[in-house]
Amino acid sequence: MSGRTQLMWDEAVTGYDFGSGHPMDPVRLALTMRLVEAFGLDRAVEVVAAKAAGDSTLRLIHRSDYIDAVRRVSADPKSADGTYGLGTEDDPAFAGMHEASALIAGLSVGAAEAVWRRDAVHAVNFAGGLHHAMPGAASGFCIYNDAALAVARLLELGAERVAYVDVDVHHGDGVQAAFWDDPRVMTISLHEHPRTLFPQTGWPEETGGNGAEGSAVNVALPAGTGDEGWLRAFDAVVPELLEAFGPQVLVTQHGADTHVEDPLAHLAVSLDAQRAVAEACHDLAHQYAEGRWLALGGGGYAIVDVVPRSWTHLVAIAAGQPVPPTTVVPEEWRHQVYAKTRQPAPGRMTDGREPRRRNFADTGYDPADRLDQAILATRRAVFPSHGLLP
Repeated sequence: MSGRTQLMWDEAVTGYDFGSGHPMDPVRLALTMRLVEAFGLDRAVEVVAAKAAGDSTLRLIHRSDYIDAVRRVSADPKSADGTYGLGTEDDPAFAGMHEASALIAGLSVGAAEAVWRRDAVHAVNFAGGLHHAMPGAASGFCIYNDAALAVARLLELGAERVAYVDVDVHHGDGVQAAFWDDPRVMTISLHEHPRTLFPQTGWPEETGGNGAEGSAVNVALPAGTGDEGWLRAFDAVVPELLEAFGPQVLVTQHGADTHVEDPLAHLAVSLDAQRAVAEACHDLAHQYAEGRWLALGGGGYAIVDVVPRSWTHLVAIAAGQPVPPTTVVPEEWRHQVYAKTRQPAPGRMTDGREPRRRNFADTGYDPADRLDQAILATRRAVFPSHGLLP
């Protein structure tokens, strides 16, 4: 084992571009990498490019007719008519769509291979985490589901138990769907309640298919949930299930759109709580998955104030060189931000919060609290399948 963390990066991922005015602006990826470099973290990790995923890899999750459709639309964006979810408001067609999407998928698959083979202790692909894409359709800004492809590749390499933990504000529906009937994969998603947010799935009663009961785990958080509640839900569900499941690899998705400033959702989480969850995922990988940890990006549409800082913290934690929250943001990066976006950059690597953890096991269940109701609904739905008390 190299003992180093791999950071998967190729500047060409910024070609994943739905066009002017679309929320998923690829500048968020470029700004994240520039902030990583400004802190010198690119010297603390092994920066690795990988080949774009080929058809045989993409077919681990996606149908051949869908891959062919993406390729056709990629060559002729004007031909997109909404079929297969391509050419819609969420997923507009663009030239090079197949190539950019397959590259992001290839980076996540390459990261999975490195972690499994112990070529790296951890791996990060913050361009990935495109968790909504379905086997035969684009969805929610996602063309190819790199997260599901990475998990499928781990299974192909011989992994018998893979845990996927998704803390994006939106339900990780595409990954759940891909492994709904597979007891080798546990998918855990903490997200805003489906009553108030796309994709309107991720109810606690969604627990897996026949023979895989309890393998799908969904925590549907009330709109407005802040740091304390978000961390309380994570701590009340994730560690116990990982201990019971015993994964050989932990794959995590760190969409930054839980943030209070995100324009597309309704949670009230701070950058500091996001950092705390990244640290928790790192620790859980060492506790329950022999250190094998693949961390992905995801959503996040506050492209200057939130995404670059959140994912730079993620890279730093994976590299074993965490950036203290009060650290001043390098001036050179602030100049780059203004040059690219004409927006002022944040001054520090913190929102100024000190998230408090209020442990569910210690404080007990409050039946009048909507967050505790959500936690208990999830625990009642899945914990007994793993021999745990709700």
